[in-house]
Amino acid sequence: TSVGALFFSYARVWIPDPEEVWKSAELLKDYKPGDKVLQLRLEEGKDLEYSLDPKTKELPPLRNPDILVGENDLTALSYLHEPAVLHNLKVRFIDSKLIYTYCGIVLVAINPYEQLPIYGEDIINAYSGQNMGDMDPHIFAVAEEAYKQMARDERNQSIIVSGESGAGKTVSAKYAMRYFATVSGSASEANVEEKVLASNPIMESIGNAKTTRNDNSSRFGKYIEIGFDKRYRIIGANMRTYLLEKSRVVFQAEEERNYHIFYQLCASAALPEFKTLRLGNANYFHYTKQGGSPVIDGVDDAKEMVNTRQACTLLGISDSYQMGIFRILAGILHLGNVEFASRDSDSCTVPPKHEPLTIFCDLMGVEYEEMAHWLCHRKLATATETYIKPISKLHAINARDALAKHIYANLFNWIVDHVNKALHAAVKQHSFIGVLDIYGFETFEINSFEQFCINYANEKLQQQFNMHVFKLEQEEYMKEQIPWTLIDFYDNQPCINLIEAKMGVLDLLDEECKMPKGSDDSWAQKLYNTHLNKCALFEKPRMSNKAFIIKHFADKVEYQCEGFLEKNKDTVYEEQIRVLKSSKFKLLPELFQDEEKVLSPTSAAPSGRVPLTRMPVKPAKARPGQASKEHKKTVGHQFRNSLHLLMETLNATTPHYVRCIKPNDFKFPFTFDEKRAVQQLRACGVLETIRISAAGFPSRWTYQEFFSRYRVLMKQRDVLGDRKQTCKNVLEKLIQDKDKYQFGKTKIFFRAGQVAYLEKIRADKLRAACIRIQKTIRGWLMRKKYMRMRKAAITIQRHVRGYQARCYAKFLRRTRAAITIQKFQRMYVVRKRYRCMRDATIALQALLRGYMVRNKYQMMLREHKSVVIQKHVRGWLARRRYGRTLRAIVYLQCCYRRMMAKRELKKLKIEARSVERYKKLHIGLENKIMQLQRKIDEQNKEYKSLLEKMTALEVTYTTETEKLRGDVERLRLSEEEARSATSRVLSLQEEIAKLRTELHHTQAEKKSIEERADKYKHETEQLVSELKEQNSLLKTEKEELNRRIHDQSMERKLVEETKQLELDLNDERLRYQNLLNEFSRLEERYDDLKDEMNLMVVSAPRIPKPGHKRTDSTHSSNESEYTFSSEITEAEDLPLRMEEPSEKKAALDMSLFLKLQKRVSELEQEKQSLEGFLVFTLVCAELEYESLKRQELESENKKLKNELNELQKALTETRAPEVTAPGAPAYRVLLDQLTSVSEELEVRKEEVLILRSQLVSQKEAIQPKVNHTRQVGELHCVINLQSPQDYHMLNEDGELWLAYEGLKQANRLLESQLQSQRKSHENELESLRGEIQSLKEENNRQQQLLAQNLQLPPEARIEASLQHEITRLTNENLDLMEQLEKQDKTVRKLKKQLKVFAKKIGELEVGQMENISPGQIIDEPIRPVNIPRKEKDFQGMLEYKKEDEQKLVKNLILELKPRGVAVNLIPGLPAYILFMCVRHADYLNDDQKVRSLLTSTINGIKKVLKKRGDDFETVSFWLSNTCRFLHCLKQYSGEEGFMKHNTPRQNEHCLTNFDLAEYRQVLSDLAIQIYQQLVRVLENILQPMIVSGMLEHETIQGVSGVKPTGLRKRTSSIADEGTYTLDSIIRQLNSFHSVMCQHGMDPELIKQVVKQMFYIIGAVTLNNLLLRKDMCSWSKGMQIRYNVSQLEEWLRDKNLMNSGAKETLEPLIQAAQLLQVKKKTDEDAEAICSMCNALTTAQIVKVLNLYTPVNEFEERVLVSFIRTIQVRLRDRKDSPQLLMDAKHIFPVTFPFNPSSLALETIQIPASLGLGFISRV
Repeated sequence: TSVGALFFSYARVWIPDPEEVWKSAELLKDYKPGDKVLQLRLEEGKDLEYSLDPKTKELPPLRNPDILVGENDLTALSYLHEPAVLHNLKVRFIDSKLIYTYCGIVLVAINPYEQLPIYGEDIINAYSGQNMGDMDPHIFAVAEEAYKQMARDERNQSIIVSGESGAGKTVSAKYAMRYFATVSGSASEANVEEKVLASNPIMESIGNAKTTRNDNSSRFGKYIEIGFDKRYRIIGANMRTYLLEKSRVVFQAEEERNYHIFYQLCASAALPEFKTLRLGNANYFHYTKQGGSPVIDGVDDAKEMVNTRQACTLLGISDSYQMGIFRILAGILHLGNVEFASRDSDSCTVPPKHEPLTIFCDLMGVEYEEMAHWLCHRKLATATETYIKPISKLHAINARDALAKHIYANLFNWIVDHVNKALHAAVKQHSFIGVLDIYGFETFEINSFEQFCINYANEKLQQQFNMHVFKLEQEEYMKEQIPWTLIDFYDNQPCINLIEAKMGVLDLLDEECKMPKGSDDSWAQKLYNTHLNKCALFEKPRMSNKAFIIKHFADKVEYQCEGFLEKNKDTVYEEQIRVLKSSKFKLLPELFQDEEKVLSPTSAAPSGRVPLTRMPVKPAKARPGQASKEHKKTVGHQFRNSLHLLMETLNATTPHYVRCIKPNDFKFPFTFDEKRAVQQLRACGVLETIRISAAGFPSRWTYQEFFSRYRVLMKQRDVLGDRKQTCKNVLEKLIQDKDKYQFGKTKIFFRAGQVAYLEKIRADKLRAACIRIQKTIRGWLMRKKYMRMRKAAITIQRHVRGYQARCYAKFLRRTRAAITIQKFQRMYVVRKRYRCMRDATIALQALLRGYMVRNKYQMMLREHKSVVIQKHVRGWLARRRYGRTLRAIVYLQCCYRRMMAKRELKKLKIEARSVERYKKLHIGLENKIMQLQRKIDEQNKEYKSLLEKMTALEVTYTTETEKLRGDVERLRLSEEEARSATSRVLSLQEEIAKLRTELHHTQAEKKSIEERADKYKHETEQLVSELKEQNSLLKTEKEELNRRIHDQSMERKLVEETKQLELDLNDERLRYQNLLNEFSRLEERYDDLKDEMNLMVVSAPRIPKPGHKRTDSTHSSNESEYTFSSEITEAEDLPLRMEEPSEKKAALDMSLFLKLQKRVSELEQEKQSLEGFLVFTLVCAELEYESLKRQELESENKKLKNELNELQKALTETRAPEVTAPGAPAYRVLLDQLTSVSEELEVRKEEVLILRSQLVSQKEAIQPKVNHTRQVGELHCVINLQSPQDYHMLNEDGELWLAYEGLKQANRLLESQLQSQRKSHENELESLRGEIQSLKEENNRQQQLLAQNLQLPPEARIEASLQHEITRLTNENLDLMEQLEKQDKTVRKLKKQLKVFAKKIGELEVGQMENISPGQIIDEPIRPVNIPRKEKDFQGMLEYKKEDEQKLVKNLILELKPRGVAVNLIPGLPAYILFMCVRHADYLNDDQKVRSLLTSTINGIKKVLKKRGDDFETVSFWLSNTCRFLHCLKQYSGEEGFMKHNTPRQNEHCLTNFDLAEYRQVLSDLAIQIYQQLVRVLENILQPMIVSGMLEHETIQGVSGVKPTGLRKRTSSIADEGTYTLDSIIRQLNSFHSVMCQHGMDPELIKQVVKQMFYIIGAVTLNNLLLRKDMCSWSKGMQIRYNVSQLEEWLRDKNLMNSGAKETLEPLIQAAQLLQVKKKTDEDAEAICSMCNALTTAQIVKVLNLYTPVNEFEERVLVSFIRTIQVRLRDRKDSPQLLMDAKHIFPVTFPFNPSSLALETIQIPASLGLGFISRV
């Protein structure tokens, strides 16, 4: 177990690296003590020799096993050191996208620079009530822990949020406050939690600014105390601020901004109300343009301004005050633009009529001249005189900036004070939770006074943090009874003393500030003289005399002394303040009212970095004795005091730490810079926590966890019954050095590295076991393979040897045959060769002889031919010679003749040249000339005549030409038309030709069709006759065929519509049930308020000390009662119940309270009036005026009878012959109705006599109780006012008035029935007309179909006709069935009315028989129903007296014990009894009794549920009985839809007088409320079991390996009270199911309850799985699937598989499968996407990110694989919500379930105490 033993070959270590801080490497060979070099191989494959430090010989830190990487708690790591912490955070942040990690008691939060969906209401509900170690790290877990400890320990809590600027401190604090506001709710109606959250936008606008590191950096520290009352509900809040950075108002560095509020003002400058502020663009003002970055990407300053103003309004800052604030802020901006002109080096002036200063003075309400003067001058006071001195331009600019800072700081304080006033608690604060959002440790290139104060505050906080961690460690050791050895940890008290102690840095600074000529340099010298070389934490830089170095807990920081004194003094000239105090603007002086007082801890101090070029401002010397003389406390002193106060507050609370880490400086999402992260981890104390933990025993295991994890290292004999002793025995064997572990009371404590050593041993053991298993399996597989191969080889050899033997035998046979064949072959060849040679010889001889003969013949033939050739050649030569000679002779002749011709030609030429020749030639020519002259003369004459003719022709030609041109044009046009017409004619001719051919074809076809038609007609007639014969068969198959045809055409559409309607119905039902739930909650709220008011009236309120029992903010119990009374009618009540507005909680409560109060007063008045009317009615019964009423009644009856006769006559006269014929159904129905109504009129006459006798008896019974004289006198007065009739005409009975009213209502009812009959008659006429029209349409359609069929081929025609005939018959059958149903309905209705009338006539006859007897007993009431009945013939009714109603409700509802009733009596007995009582009241026609009974029943059920609403049996019992009561009201309502399952006897028991449909709706709503309450009860019972039973408990032992847990697991707020298992859940489900079955709950309702239970189980399990990294492993997936299979088995056992419960577990099943499937390749990704269709994309990615190997043999999911999944699922449209809504309640339905139980057979047991009711 020595350290060196862990440095074996292939062990992984961390080595320092300048770029990545730490790099991972692997040992190539074992380390041996004394080695100076380690042989390493880096992850990229490069080999390296790592030299050890020769002095310390310290080995590099070891790397944790892979299964520990990515743990929720850093303290769970076996090796606790810097590289392990850094790597764990990086893996969680980059790979798993988890930004929260525990480090012991600290929550480390890394800013993702991206919006994450992990802060919704569902996440808050998931963390509410959970132990901190059970869930993944989250800011909500820290907030829940603080809230829980505040309630449990009754101790105030603090959440300390720290970190660098941009690390996310403000956001973390905001989410913590949101959590408190959500889970606690407010104690008052003022919505304090909204105000607490509304303070954030205000404080952010005035205290936050954009820096280079953060777009929304808090430039002040704040501590918000959220106050709670005794019930731990928010009642108020208080805010303290620290160290506002005032210098930012006047200066901003590059790329930074001023406070947001200034830019919001500039962005809203165009608003009408801001016109007077004369604002402009942010680049116009000096105070807002210095950073050069006036806009933040993604932020709309104008919209933010609207949010700020809304928040101010919510916090009670009026519009006038808001405009005052904006006025001051605008004045500051304009003040920054004031410029100064130098007159000389020591004086300056403001330019005349300077616009910025003019605007500033106008806004501030001060004098321009006075302000301009004091901006450039100051007042100096000496001992003897006071004088005014001008100041230089630089001093004036500094004074202007100091004034602006001072105004802004005072305004900031004023706003904080007003916010605190708005958040102030109206009632006494019982406890609080403080949220500290404060700056973290800072170090820059130039560090000044601001960084000094910030680091001083962090030193104090770090000291408190170290002490708290140390104290917790000590408590843990003592609790486990382990010897405590003092652990050395860094104590930063010396550094704090250096800063704040006497003669410390702050003390010397204050002292220097008091010096008249104090300066930064002199203060620096004092520091050197006091602390240099005397304090180890104080150093002086080598190259500077104006700086000093302090060694803080995080790092060394060098501070520049320049500016310290000025910032500490924070000087502002008094004269400028005095000018502002004299302002006419009332808000401005308010800011300076407290100047004379000692500054409170909320006062701001200057911060921010001032440019080094700026000169310090000299303070003005005050007059001696003046109260305001420079006696203000310095900023350092104020800050020290406020810091002490803060530390006192924190020390008095239980702190919770959140350390915010900034992963990179560029705000890149999910980018991790190791260097920056390490700097912050060192600075925020996380590594110090690790060091303190590592110094002792950091790894801690419970004995059970150790046993489960390392059971593989134990032998069977080592396992004892005592787990503790077993672990001790095993550890002593495994680890020899006993100092490496300690045995505590419940845990084993290990030194650092020991868990890794145990993990190595465990991995080696498992590896050895795997190797052994592999060896055995491989040997078995190889042996099996060898035996299979040997057997195969033998078989092959056998077959091969047989084959070879057969081949050899075949070879021998072939050899012998070959020899024989060769013998004969050789003989044949020799013989053949001989014959061939002989034949060849003979042939050669013949050929040779023939050749010689032929040669001889050829020689003779050649000689003969030669002679012939010679003869012909010689002749040819002779002829050739003769021809040559002849040609030569002819040539000579030609030459001679040519010479002679030339000579003759020469002679002729000489003769031609002589005169005589020409003369001879000209003699003939003269004659010819004369002839030609004559011809010319003749031609001239002809020419003249032709010329004349031509002129005439020209004239005519021109006219003709014009004419012809017009004709040509016309012809051209006509030609074009002709061409087009020709083309059309051609096309028409073609069409005509086609049409002719088609006509011929059609005519031919027509002939064939006519022939076919005749044939088809004959076939159709034959077919129809056959169809008629098969009609009986078709009738039986008709319904089935119709269903199939209809399904084929409408199935898909109907399915889609049905699904959509079901969804719409479920949504509407869910909305209605939610509204009902809200109504019941408001009703309960009203009752609670009423009870509180009563308590407040009776006595002072007594609030018991509450325990920490908390439900979610959305949870409300259904404990209220309906305020039905006998005076409220249904019409009044239902709108009140249905129209409850769903507004906010507080508004609803108040408005509901006022409405109900008003309603109660109205009901009281109505009750009084009704009581008066009742008295009036009773007195009227005693007076004698019934004769007049009787006359009126008779006249009314006669009138009604006449109307009936007229109506009957009119109907008879005007009826349609085809409809109202004497035999028509409608006529018979109407006639029967008229007859029955006439009979009813006759019966009513007889009722008058009966009513009269009853009223007489009632009068005689009431008469002795009434004072005649007084009441008669009063009544006479009333009657005289109402009617001037002569009352002595009345008879002596005086009670006919009541009978008259009742009979008049009956007559009206009959009249309405007649009107309805008339309407039905008219409707029938319309329907008959519609039928005629439809028949006409059908006829036309049939003709069209016939025409279409005639064009079809015979086969298709037959099929179409068959189809048509089937359709027609089906439609006819449906119409007939519909008519039959209508007739049946009419018959049933008439029978029902006939029975009712017959029953009433029988009762009236009985009543008349009783009235015959002259003497009647006064006290005996008349009960007509009971007289004719025999005792044994019961009607299924129960009778009770009106005064026994409360006793009935009390015994049957309020005091009934469900357990006894469910076990011993029939299910639903109370419901049956109540319904039988309602039946009797209906039978008596007593509407008051019915209403009173139903109202009392509903109120009684609500009361008992309010009293015992947490008892499942009670709620289940009354849900069952309410549903049974509702079913009884439906079953016996008389409505046809509910009567079809009744027996004839049950139909006789239907209600006769009242329609209770509205009360059915009320009961249905009540059942919904009870169901929702039942769901909440079972949810409260199941909730503690689900996570433990479904996730944590190992149902299959040994599958899950327990991983090491961190500190959080042992700091759980509440220890587990027993461990729930899956068997616990199943036992509870069995209990629920058996109770519901015993109570007789409807099976469909049981299915819905079971579905809801399984949904809760699945949703809670999946939500916890998604929020617990330790549960996302392969083995846990197997565990979940096994648990789900057990639940499915339970469903099968209970026959509930069709309840839909299994489907609700589908997301959980798919999540478990996702944990188990392979997650590597693209095929795996495709399989996952298709498999996980019930999970959302966010859930799939979350599970893959959380997947954690429990053993080294498992592999992590690669980031690339998760990205592949995301790419594949990006088109899926599902909810972005991560968690399932565990509070969702499915809409419930109550399907009608009639009872077969006969009411007359029900017996009432005596145990119910209902002896006062009797069966009827």
